[in-house]
Amino acid sequence: MADGNHLARFSTAPGHHGPAPAGVAFAETPLTGAWTVQGDAARPLFADAVRRQFGIALPATPNTTAKNDRLTVLWLGPTSWLLVLSDASTLTDFSSCRDALNAAGGALFDVTASWVAWTVSGAHAATVLAKGCPLDFHARAFAAGTCAQSVLGHVEALFCKRGEAHEFVLMVARSCARDVWRTLCVSAAQYGYDVLPPRKF
Repeated sequence: MADGNHLARFSTAPGHHGPAPAGVAFAETPLTGAWTVQGDAARPLFADAVRRQFGIALPATPNTTAKNDRLTVLWLGPTSWLLVLSDASTLTDFSSCRDALNAAGGALFDVTASWVAWTVSGAHAATVLAKGCPLDFHARAFAAGTCAQSVLGHVEALFCKRGEAHEFVLMVARSCARDVWRTLCVSAAQYGYDVLPPRKF
C-alpha cells in the first residue's frame, strides 16, 4: 500500500513539493471549449467561412498559432487546426458553425471532452518537459506563439509556447491524464515544484 508521502507527491491540490524555491510550477488549464477544424485553407470558400464564423484566419505555416480575443488556433497539420476558446460563452452555437463549415467543404468537431491541459512554467519548465519528450524546448528552437505535436513519455501530446520566456501549455488525451501528471511530478521532483490554482488557456 502506498504511504501518505507517496500519495502527497502526486497531489493535484495547490501546494509546494520538494526543494525550495520551486524551479517549476504546474497549473491545471481547463478547456472551456476545444474544436477541431478540418478543410483546405487554400480554398477561398472554406477560408472565408472560417473568418466569418470565428473572426480569425487559420495559420498556414506549420507549428504556428493565431489568436484573437475569443480563441487561439493551433496548427495540427496542413488541413487540420485546433481552436481553443478563451471562454465558453464566446462561441456558443456549435451547430451553426459546423453547418457553415460543412457547406464550405470543411468540417468541425467538438473535442472539448477529449483533452486535458496544464500550464508548465518556471526556470526549469523546458528541462522538465524535455526529460520525456524529444522536442527541443530551447527558446531558439521553440519560439513563443508556436506549437508542436510529439510525446511525453509514451503519451501523444501537444505543446504550445506562450509569450512568457519559460511557459508552455501541455495537452494530452483525457484518458492519459493521470499517467502524464505523475510523469510531470517525477520529472520536476529534483527542482521542487508548485501546484498552482487553475489558469485559463
